[in-house]
Amino acid sequence: MKDQKPSLKDQMDEDLVKQLQNKKKQWKQQELEAEERERKRRLEEKRKSEANKSFEELLEESEMDWKKYK
Repeated sequence: MKDQKPSLKDQMDEDLVKQLQNKKKQWKQQELEAEERERKRRLEEKRKSEANKSFEELLEESEMDWKKYK
């Protein structure tokens, strides 16, 4: 059997390991919440910009060939 060095986790107190794992979960949750807020903010911004566009701008951005409907 090879001599294995104990890992850092093995050397640390169990309570400290649990605290670090909980902190990691909290940070991950905060990161997900921040991403969701940013996504909602972008959607709202897009919705507002669409609402403020003129009819001409909407027609220009449309992929439909409006000449077919004349």
